Amino acid sequence: MQQTLQLKLHPSSIDENAIRAQVAQLINKSEEDITGYNIIKRSIDSRGKQTWIIITLTAFINEPFVERTLTHFTFKNVANAQKKVIIIGGGPAGLFAALKLIEEGIKPIILERGKDVRARRRDLATLNKEGIINAESNYCFGEGGAGTYSDGKLYTRSTKRGDINRILNLFVHFGAEENILFDAHPHIGTNKLPQIITAMRKLICDSGGEFLFEKKVVDFTIKDDIIKGVKTADENIFEADAIILATGHSARDIFHLLHNKKILIESKPFALGVRIEHPQHIIDSIQYHMLSKNSINERPDFLPPASYSLVDQINGKGVFSFCMCPGGIIAPASTDNNELVVNGWSPSKRNNPFANSGIVISVDEKDVQSYNKYGPLAGLHFQQFVEQKSYEYGGGKFVAPAQRMVDFVDNKKSSSLPVCSYLPGLNSVSLKEILPQFINEGLRNAFIAFGKKMKGYYTNDAVLVATESRTSSPVRIPRNNDSLQHPQIKNLYPCGEGAGYAGGIVSAAMDGERVAAKIAEQLTDDR
Repeated sequence: MQQTLQLKLHPSSIDENAIRAQVAQLINKSEEDITGYNIIKRSIDSRGKQTWIIITLTAFINEPFVERTLTHFTFKNVANAQKKVIIIGGGPAGLFAALKLIEEGIKPIILERGKDVRARRRDLATLNKEGIINAESNYCFGEGGAGTYSDGKLYTRSTKRGDINRILNLFVHFGAEENILFDAHPHIGTNKLPQIITAMRKLICDSGGEFLFEKKVVDFTIKDDIIKGVKTADENIFEADAIILATGHSARDIFHLLHNKKILIESKPFALGVRIEHPQHIIDSIQYHMLSKNSINERPDFLPPASYSLVDQINGKGVFSFCMCPGGIIAPASTDNNELVVNGWSPSKRNNPFANSGIVISVDEKDVQSYNKYGPLAGLHFQQFVEQKSYEYGGGKFVAPAQRMVDFVDNKKSSSLPVCSYLPGLNSVSLKEILPQFINEGLRNAFIAFGKKMKGYYTNDAVLVATESRTSSPVRIPRNNDSLQHPQIKNLYPCGEGAGYAGGIVSAAMDGERVAAKIAEQLTDDR
């Protein structure tokens, strides 16, 4: 017999014996009757004074235990496939589109403007230590896209966009730990993602696909409103039966290229603000109520570093936390000189002494009216202007402008700044000089409101670092709801976060698969 049960366990007693004991108690059987179990879901409940681990599992009772069955994937050899698809961008959308195409017997050719993960790591070190950026190889551009160095959080609310379990199983297939299949907020870790991305690339190439680096697309070949191929910066021409545009939220040159060629694009809402960093022990003490706010090392080893999620409405605008990284690091996510962007990430163990999160405010059409002369690129230019001011006030070399939280709310320049994980360094400024007024006012009110929701969150031990501006693309590349092709250009398939159809690793991966499946369907019909 098999039975699905929900267990409530103290975090200090999460082991095989404790789980078996509670299962036996719930079903009124002896522990010897339980031959095994598979965990379906695991989460943390810290709403009360006591923190609990909630586990839903399937127990096998007096019958042979069958371990969880992982999804089996069949990848075909597409070296000599008749149909080819060019994928512009090697991030999550592009990678998962390529894998799906191989399953369908179609050859993918990935054109990635950046470098492979190993070479890319050296460019990141130069950026962090010397303040020198490679505009084509950084935290946003390169193998795996922005996802490779953006923490590896796999949680998404986009449940209707595709099969989340399939995406998670693919990650496990390429080396991720199986716990991502049942943890409520699955996380891989920036230190482990590069190996997984490399394994995906190896499979793509071993199956006959192509993965080409330092191939920046600079033009499209279009005839009679049908895209035939692309041109790269090194003058190479690539042609295929379809083109997937999966360039991510920071490929501004692609947005400009589309606009200059009079290919329809649209302005879309996005969000902008700051990244805030607290000492991790403060967040732990707030979320795990039994801990003291003054003790740095009180969180027991059996509890993970605590996270949070915050949202409020200020003056009719949404203010919310974004990409919260417990035990994390703030990183420079700029893609060009004289522009400063920050993001956050965590290693798999989340064992750094800081907790950071983006705190951002929604930006819509009326907020960027002064940039209307740029048409659908209005939001992009607004975003870029704030990034340039941040770089200027930081003082160069990607040193970031920063301010303590209470000082920011009190409109007071901080006389000193706390130790921070941001490696290029901080410069104390008044962020009011950088942020647009509605962003500044919204954040000030939000921090006071968040402090009421999380007692201890509102503190001058927290530092605000500017600017968090790449939460999503400020541009949408439209596509037909049925064919998923661009409404003007046949065989051009906008995809993923850069096109405005995803927001994170899993949703981008699902969108990549969805587009690839639609292309396979179309190419099959054309035979």
